[in-house]
Amino acid sequence: MTEMVTIRESDLIESVADALQYISYFHPMDYIRALGDAYEAEQGPAARDAIAQILTNSRMCAEGHRPLCQDTGIVNVFIEWGQNCRLESDRSLQEVVDEGVRRAYGNAENKLRASVLADPAFTRRNTKDNTPSVLSVTMVPGSKISVDVAAKGGGSEAKSKFKMMNPSDSIVDWVIEMLPQMGAGWCPPGMLGIGIGGTAEHCVKLAKQSLMEPIDMAQLKARGPQNDIEALRIEIFDKVNAMGIGAQGLGGLATILDVKILDWPCHAANKPVAMIPNCAATRHAHFTLDGSGPSYLETPKLDEWPKVEWKPSKEAIRVDLDTLTPEQVQGWKQGDRLLLNGKMLTGRDAAHKRIQDMLAKGEELPVDFKGRVIYYVGPVDPVRDEVVGPAGPTTATRMDKFSDTMLDLGLLASIGKSERGPAATESIAKHKSAYLMAVGGAAYLVSRAIKEAKVLAFEDLGMEAIYEFTVEDMPVTVAVDSEGKNVHQLAPLVWKEKIAKEHLLPA
Repeated sequence: MTEMVTIRESDLIESVADALQYISYFHPMDYIRALGDAYEAEQGPAARDAIAQILTNSRMCAEGHRPLCQDTGIVNVFIEWGQNCRLESDRSLQEVVDEGVRRAYGNAENKLRASVLADPAFTRRNTKDNTPSVLSVTMVPGSKISVDVAAKGGGSEAKSKFKMMNPSDSIVDWVIEMLPQMGAGWCPPGMLGIGIGGTAEHCVKLAKQSLMEPIDMAQLKARGPQNDIEALRIEIFDKVNAMGIGAQGLGGLATILDVKILDWPCHAANKPVAMIPNCAATRHAHFTLDGSGPSYLETPKLDEWPKVEWKPSKEAIRVDLDTLTPEQVQGWKQGDRLLLNGKMLTGRDAAHKRIQDMLAKGEELPVDFKGRVIYYVGPVDPVRDEVVGPAGPTTATRMDKFSDTMLDLGLLASIGKSERGPAATESIAKHKSAYLMAVGGAAYLVSRAIKEAKVLAFEDLGMEAIYEFTVEDMPVTVAVDSEGKNVHQLAPLVWKEKIAKEHLLPA
């Protein structure tokens, strides 16, 4: 009989904590190589600029050991547990893994944002340490444990799709139907994970698990598909990129870098299909434990990053927020690139809800919004000499239902990531305001433009408090102008037609 292997509690805790710190600031190199290739091939100026920001941010984070994105994710852990292994602990496996999460997110040198809320249907209380993780365990033969750790951003997780199809329904048609509905809140370019078969819950898990695999679409296309799943991956990849959505939804050639598919047998009456995107902050890592001690991931070499250094576009318009007028805002056109300077306010979901409640009760607001610009952000806590931690934009569509309320208070513009819905776009046009888009996946780069940060109101909301930021040359794109023209609707249409006419995508 094979001798049992002891997996010490401390080894698993330390390995999980190390992996989560690692993926907070190091992209997987397969993603960086694929994104570098996409940058070289990209012809859309706005999309190319966005990819340059993501690559520059990636290298800055690798050098500075700070988060790629301010949303440091909800932790997903997949463990294949060798049946000859025993866990030396009085705690459950969930509790041991969560202790690793707790240590990683509370690391004083690189504190990560706690985004996990208990009591999700009601009080939505922050657990303060990003626990619990979402843990999946499979028992397998062997004398080691194999662990995949991922930190999944809320913006991309929110775009998850599931359908219980009829057996004769087309998976490709469904994917193409879903992509426009997903918008750009998942921060493309990234990966699509697809699960096919099983039961409803197993299908969604397969989609998530497929995202742990390395990017290899270029190699797959070079050698050609060897089975139906590989052929399906290529077909979906080509058809999605032909849609012209592009980086950050700005129109271009690279919407996705790969498609991953896992399948499982299912009931004869069903064909469950799930799709989950991975964002520009692709965060996952793999390690094994065999009882000999903790596992530490190898530091990638900085010279492997593409030689891309984002600089402001010569066409970018410098804007002084402290003297901004409605007339200036009305002069901006969708697609214009701006560099913001001066003071702006911040606020996102919880702050907007509180403002709405205060107005309903006739209470006086603690901040005057007239003539101001608001940034939808929940920054990471600062460390060392930082003014603020990584502070990239959050998905703007979540603030759509508050648009009329906030614009009635005199806001001149808002800043976030991804598109605005029809009602918010209408409200922006009615108030002759504007919506500006910052790049999701460039949080550390954006934070370097923030020179001062102070809390003005709702301090009890933590990262969702209202801050005042002083910024220098913060890069944004006009996504919705004062006439209601929307870059996220117009640019992909232009690029879809251009791709089809000029055969811009490689065969």
